[in-house]
Amino acid sequence: MSATDAEMGTAGIGGTLIRDGAVLGPRGWWNPGYVYLEQGKVRAAGAGAPPPALAEAAGRVLSARGKTVLPGLINAHTHFSQVLMRGLAGGRPLVQWLKELIWPLQNALTPEEMHLAGLLGLVENLHCGVTHVVQHHKVVRGPAFTDAVCRAAQTVGLRMTLARSWADMGANPEPAEAILEDLRRLYRAWHRPGWLEIANGPISTWRCSERTMQATHALAGEYGAPTHVHVAESQDEVRMTLELFGRRPVHWLESIGVLDQRTQVVHAVWLEESEKELLAQRGATVVHCPVSNMVLGSGIAPAADLMRRGVRVLLGTDGPASNDTQDIWETLKAAVGLARVANLDPTLLPPAQALRLITDGRTVQEGASADIIIVNVRHARAVPVHDLDSALVLCTHGCDVETVIVDGRILMEDGRVLVLDEPALLEEAEAVLRHLRRRLGWE
Repeated sequence: MSATDAEMGTAGIGGTLIRDGAVLGPRGWWNPGYVYLEQGKVRAAGAGAPPPALAEAAGRVLSARGKTVLPGLINAHTHFSQVLMRGLAGGRPLVQWLKELIWPLQNALTPEEMHLAGLLGLVENLHCGVTHVVQHHKVVRGPAFTDAVCRAAQTVGLRMTLARSWADMGANPEPAEAILEDLRRLYRAWHRPGWLEIANGPISTWRCSERTMQATHALAGEYGAPTHVHVAESQDEVRMTLELFGRRPVHWLESIGVLDQRTQVVHAVWLEESEKELLAQRGATVVHCPVSNMVLGSGIAPAADLMRRGVRVLLGTDGPASNDTQDIWETLKAAVGLARVANLDPTLLPPAQALRLITDGRTVQEGASADIIIVNVRHARAVPVHDLDSALVLCTHGCDVETVIVDGRILMEDGRVLVLDEPALLEEAEAVLRHLRRRLGWE
């Protein structure tokens, strides 16, 4: 499924010039504007036509007329193992869904199937304009499964944080030393900050012991890496954490010293006021997954309230078995709608602010990484465009992303993936699913 160097978007002599589009700059939109990329960085960006010298120096010139030019997006939480499990969330609450469907399917996967799921999950994110994805990796029956996803990220070329999941309590617990040893191995073998980062990924507060949480968080700290953990996704999870530890989830993390600026709290649906305040005080990040929370009937996270308190909030699609896509644009619109209806306030999350949930506040500016996407807004769902921010937040789907550039390398152009043979990948995924269902006795 490899492509030639030419197909993989090498700019050739000179940099890449993007011109005539609406460019999201540090103080708003340059419309029209230009961006010049060279050696993995934005070398120049501004309003109007590009200086003649840039046009002459460019090895590639891309027209963005009628389109928007943005920094690459972040999908801050997903599970690639679930790419082969779409459509399985209906009719079951979270814990029952995990025990009856998701865990058996994960246990049936082979390393080759995990690699395929990783490729397909990364390509889906690529199509949606994501240039950095956080993969909460759940299939850890030996190093081959984790390594398979790391190799997939190298093939596709997206930046990835792989949070190595673990649980040392409950069903199928791992020994603490085995967890720590595999994390050490992953840091040595794969950790490359800015490209492929290894993170500590405890599965949830009700399946992880105090001692192992502390040890893995400390190990991640040695590499400047985060701890990425499901917290208070459902009322059942809060209840189980209270029964085990006598504290609510965020209070428990605080009490054991695992709540700080490196902590990424995923879901955070069922929080009390004191927990929200603690998240703000400790500088933790909250990853909001509104679509999966709706599909599983888990509840509505207080995203707008957390942002008002100064908490950094990012969006995650969650895995395709509970979403059932990884379209970060769909997730963004859901986050806006849920915040407004939950608070009966149509003024919450205005589009310009909402867009920060998937860009992390980054803009196109000189010196920034050359992670750039071109998004079409000249289509029947958006025209006429009164406001660019609204057109992106409320009218855009993943299919509107046309071009994706990571570190100056064009990975997708005009909707065509350049780094692998996508039709062959889709055929292979369909064949694998048939084999997987037969192994489980579902046929």
